[in-house]
Amino acid sequence: MVSATEQGAAIPPARPGILPLRLEGVSYAAQGQPLLHDVSLQVEPGSRTIILGPNGAGKTLLLRVCHGLLQPSSGTVRWLGPEGAAPRRYQAMVFQKPVLLRRSAAANVTYSLKLRGANGRDRERRVAEALHLVGLSDLAQRPAWVLSGGEQQRLALARAWAVRPEVLFLDEPTAHLDPAATRAIEEALAAIHRAGATVVMTTHDLNQARRLADQVVFMHRGRLLERRPAADFFTAPRTAEAQAFIRGELVW
Repeated sequence: MVSATEQGAAIPPARPGILPLRLEGVSYAAQGQPLLHDVSLQVEPGSRTIILGPNGAGKTLLLRVCHGLLQPSSGTVRWLGPEGAAPRRYQAMVFQKPVLLRRSAAANVTYSLKLRGANGRDRERRVAEALHLVGLSDLAQRPAWVLSGGEQQRLALARAWAVRPEVLFLDEPTAHLDPAATRAIEEALAAIHRAGATVVMTTHDLNQARRLADQVVFMHRGRLLERRPAADFFTAPRTAEAQAFIRGELVW
């Protein structure tokens, strides 16, 4: 199983140009319960935007709205780049708990490329490159279901990166991983960012956000309370909720 945006579209050119992404007054409700409230923000090309906040803050909901998996109840989500009318081809998502095919590691990556229309020779090259990036080349023919949790998450990252998205969304990709597996994911993300991808990622891990973020979006109870450069946010958060969160206090 792959993200909805990995299905049925050809691999985009090297410089697709769907960014920036702009949300204006976005709200989301489920069964009459408001979960996101009037969120406005813009994601710029080349940035690493980390969405921070306590559990239940709305981080995953916001990520899914940005990715297009959920439609807002009100407000607008617009891709402003020249290819913004067809954004699905230029983005991919890695979920907190990867769902993999009962095939080899290589076959999982191959499958997403087939759905994008990659030809045989190009497909083989991209599979090899993606597995090498995440350190799974030696496990290419191993069934995905016997891989460790960290290896499975790296495989999900390889599958997403193989289609060369302009924007890579990640929903707490290291939430259940040990420090070694977390480091492997972060190193792969750094390489993907250097290769030109814009990264939008949720986490509740302050230290990880400090390591990775260019921009921080801080969420609390479905509201966007701060969007600032990471250095400014961690040095002098403006809201009482963010100050408490950075101090390690429980924020309700």
